[in-house]
Amino acid sequence: MELRHMRYFSAVVEEGNFTRAAERLSMAQSPLSQQIRALERELGVQLLERTTRSITITAAGRVFYDRCVALLDDAEDAMESARKADRGEMGALSLGFTGSATYDLMPNLVRAYRERNPLVELTLRSEMLTPAQVDALLDGTLSVGLLRPPVKSPGIIVELLRHEPLLVALPVQHPRAIATAVDLRDLTAEAFIGYCDPSTMHDALIAACEQVGFVPSVRQQVAETSTLIALVAAGLGVALVPESVRHLRMNGVTYRPLRTPTMTVPLALAYREDTIGPLIRRYLDTARTVLRSKKLLDPIPHVDTFGQYIDTL
Repeated sequence: MELRHMRYFSAVVEEGNFTRAAERLSMAQSPLSQQIRALERELGVQLLERTTRSITITAAGRVFYDRCVALLDDAEDAMESARKADRGEMGALSLGFTGSATYDLMPNLVRAYRERNPLVELTLRSEMLTPAQVDALLDGTLSVGLLRPPVKSPGIIVELLRHEPLLVALPVQHPRAIATAVDLRDLTAEAFIGYCDPSTMHDALIAACEQVGFVPSVRQQVAETSTLIALVAAGLGVALVPESVRHLRMNGVTYRPLRTPTMTVPLALAYREDTIGPLIRRYLDTARTVLRSKKLLDPIPHVDTFGQYIDTL
């Protein structure tokens, strides 16, 4: 028994007539009648009672018809699901976000993607430093990462999105908190709260301080941006953070631009070359569209001190 036999039988029941059912199925009446009799022989039950003028469905036929309708609907759903999966409209995605992007880009990206692709199951992993995202991409537990280069692992594509200026996060009671901008060399004697090593933001802190002539005293290292800002708010030190961290508002901390050095850190999409399919391509297209509409993409390639620095790592 095949799906076509169920379609034949359902058409006969619904039309109540072999002639009309045959027309609906675009086939001759005689072969249709033969198919239904063959189906009854295979099942070992009579599905229809026939007279010269009409057909009547039997009790067994009614039960079989109900199941046929359900199975045919399931088959159609399965075919449509396959088509949607082929278009990237159905499936499962695991998305990683670096800490600073959690408070800026992630809400915009996820909202836009969910509106366009309500049938895709999303798993979001935020506050992930670049090394953790790379490991997750390599072991297949992450589909796409929003991270900060460099990424040296072969097989991972890195698509640069933008460069963000570095800001200094200060406790509100800090003497420099009232300044419109801060020279990093004025923080030489300060304790710094830093990101874990290895990470791009750890390297950026070291590079920025070395550029103005000192090695920072890093009191604590953390993996989460929220924890870093909480420690600054508690007065345990100062920190260098990407501009997007401004969106993380917390009592006791303020953000000031750096007057010197003027340095930026990159932000990029990353994904495995061998896993690109309709689902990931559709997400990437959405991400690019959202970022472009919000003017968050760099219009031209950007080169700065830290960009040159990370190329040597």
